[in-house]
Amino acid sequence: MTTSVSLHPPTTPTSPAGVASSPLPQLLRTPHGLALLELQGTINLPQSSEAGRLIEIGQLVFPDYVEGETKAEEGGWMKKVYMYIGQHQKLFGEVKKLPSAVAVVRRRRRRQDGDGDGDGGKGEEELEVVEIVKWKLVFSGRPEPVTSSGLERERVEERGGGDVEMVG
Repeated sequence: MTTSVSLHPPTTPTSPAGVASSPLPQLLRTPHGLALLELQGTINLPQSSEAGRLIEIGQLVFPDYVEGETKAEEGGWMKKVYMYIGQHQKLFGEVKKLPSAVAVVRRRRRRQDGDGDGDGGKGEEELEVVEIVKWKLVFSGRPEPVTSSGLERERVEERGGGDVEMVG
């Protein structure tokens, strides 16, 4: 038996702020698009009784990125990225372009039947392309300790950055 799945382009433009209505973890945003996160370890998240609550796990900083001046094709900004975990650890990594882009898809609500094919709209799965991911953030080393006073000083000195949140 053959299974068929319809695939559709996005119905609405994606939000530039990265706000998603899905309970799944959000992808990370680099200055020039979405990225996957590759870690050589585990991030231990606190147990939460509230399903779907956002838990901040850290902050991403792109120190060599200058908004409005840096282009995606220029590789200088990709050589250095920091990820602060909590207030006491710092990971060093880099941004790498994926060999092939990855499509992020989600199930799409079926529209009311009325397409005239007589199937009543049942039994057919529909998917929607949400985003295309072209980058990954690679953190291959162990985290370095950071004191809380050093963390605040580093965050003030660095240019660019954004919070990393996951849905628990």
